[in-house]
Amino acid sequence: MLKKVWRVVRCLLVLFFVSSIGAVVLYKFVPVTYTPLMFIRCMQQWMDDKPVKMEHKWVSRDNISPHLPMAVIASEDNLFAEHCGFDFEQIEKAIEEHRKGKPLRGASTISQQTAKNVFLWPSSDWVRKGLEVYFTLLIELLWDKERIMEVYLNSIEMAPGIYGAEAVAKAHFGTDAKSLNRTQCALIAASLPNPLKFDSAHPSNYMNKRKQQILRLMRLVKPFSFNERK
Repeated sequence: MLKKVWRVVRCLLVLFFVSSIGAVVLYKFVPVTYTPLMFIRCMQQWMDDKPVKMEHKWVSRDNISPHLPMAVIASEDNLFAEHCGFDFEQIEKAIEEHRKGKPLRGASTISQQTAKNVFLWPSSDWVRKGLEVYFTLLIELLWDKERIMEVYLNSIEMAPGIYGAEAVAKAHFGTDAKSLNRTQCALIAASLPNPLKFDSAHPSNYMNKRKQQILRLMRLVKPFSFNERK
């Protein structure tokens, strides 16, 4: 019996590793049209008797404003171009702050957020966290930074029912992702910690203050350009 159980477990593990690696390789070349989060949000909207909304359109890196990757790097992950998927300094700082009684804050990099958005589900359980580490290592190994950023900007939730740069540009600013200016990109980045709460189309006082901080940081962080890194 134990041999049979082990055989089944072994087959499931092999299937998981083969399918997960295959999915990461596939998404290195193929647009990410849908993510688990999109369907989860649709189900949540339906269960709450709200209109089901899912606006998303993939665009290539050439059709995304060069200000947007700089804005999200300034806001979310200053060392994106340099780290291997994890910012251990920020993780240590978050743990130390929590030990001193402060609320535990997120220290996820853009790579980690991309892994979570594309392959996993939104939660804080240890299973999801462990899988996030695994998929982050995979995309850092099999994708380059340009592809990680391209997928991130196309797949991340940017407002209720709105996913990716093109969808939020049209819905909130009446333009396309390529035409977003610095201020609009900074507002989008300011909303990313909680896009269900923060509205880049109608920014609060906090959002406007955060926007100004991001605009200042954009001048200081290491430049990241899709065109320059080809």
